[in-house]
Amino acid sequence: MRVTTALIPAMSLVACVTGLHAAPAAAGVAQPRVVSENPVDFTPHVLDGIVTAFALVGRTVVVGGEFGAVREARGGEDLPRANIFAFDLHTGRVLRDFAPDLDGPVAALAPGPGGTVFVGGAFTTPSRGLVRLRVSDGAPEEEFSAPVYGGTVASLVRLGRALYVGGDFSRVGRSPRTALARVDAETGAVDPRFTVTPGYGRRDPRIYAMAAVRDRLVVDGAFTTLDGLRRPQLGVIDLTTGRVADWRTEAYAPACKPDFPSYVRGLDLSPDGRYFVVVTTGGPARGTSKLCDSAARFETYAKGGAIRPTWVNLTGGDSLYAVAVTGSAVYVGGHQRWLNNPEGADTAGPGAVHRPGIGAIDPVTGRALRWNPTRERGIGVKAFLTVKTGLLVGSDTTELGHEYHARVGMFPAT
Repeated sequence: MRVTTALIPAMSLVACVTGLHAAPAAAGVAQPRVVSENPVDFTPHVLDGIVTAFALVGRTVVVGGEFGAVREARGGEDLPRANIFAFDLHTGRVLRDFAPDLDGPVAALAPGPGGTVFVGGAFTTPSRGLVRLRVSDGAPEEEFSAPVYGGTVASLVRLGRALYVGGDFSRVGRSPRTALARVDAETGAVDPRFTVTPGYGRRDPRIYAMAAVRDRLVVDGAFTTLDGLRRPQLGVIDLTTGRVADWRTEAYAPACKPDFPSYVRGLDLSPDGRYFVVVTTGGPARGTSKLCDSAARFETYAKGGAIRPTWVNLTGGDSLYAVAVTGSAVYVGGHQRWLNNPEGADTAGPGAVHRPGIGAIDPVTGRALRWNPTRERGIGVKAFLTVKTGLLVGSDTTELGHEYHARVGMFPAT
């Protein structure tokens, strides 16, 4: 497979794709410019563990992960928090009344109706794997019931009355569902009309990440088929029909290493929904024949069985876990040392640029932008959230933009 780190002549592909270009619903927030390299000073600190998810409900940021305590940036007491907490987007003040007691890690969050938030993960109380909480006091909404069995929740996307749930489960409520389901956002009732099923041979499939616009749901994860149709690690579902779309790429069919049979991780749609970017782990693989440790752009409304990435940017052997697309930039995070590094294999090859832990890519050319705030690499960035006022970053480390920002930080819009 031939790929390039510049925009290929197939931009003509974008022009010739006809059909639906829906207004985005769960796609990223548009930002006209790249955010500042200087983080704001008021985001609270998470004192242990790792942050893996964000959601914005009104002006409240809900933060999920695996941790036990937080502290406001201005100081004060350590506040016990069981894998989830919330703070004011504009002041950083931690919400004292939002302190749910979750007995396991949080992997996914999505804003819910009426000042609520959907929480997915590996917890068993107050509900198994999936719950809807009131942001005002952290209490569960009793009318919503969608317990998950046989696995955990890894990803959530809400579109109006529909909540899409991805993970490695086998049942939601009383309804058999393998790794992917659609439930009613008010009640949790499983939608019987949506039955797209990932397959992974004799192994259990898993949905890692999802993103959606009104008529398309993009999913990636540990699977080789969707509804029996070949879709190695990445697929697009047509939400107007509830069926797998005529969209297939073989870009992630080659294995990176024997211990990385599946290596796709984060994905995000552009604010206009026309393209999306996937980031991966996988291990060093010199050259561009495999998309190990890479970011790659794909066109959402392309059609056919041999779709190729519009561009690819390779780190040269370091994992990327999270991505956020704003129109002006594609932000990527992991524990990478470099971008623009197709010839590197745990080394800086010709043309590589130093982007420790976080970086930004031009959405048109696929080349790294000059933006380089740096961060302590650690395991890596596991969560981004774009908001009108900036870019939130969640990770396992305490240095961001050369400042102390423990596991949560925000780069302001310039």
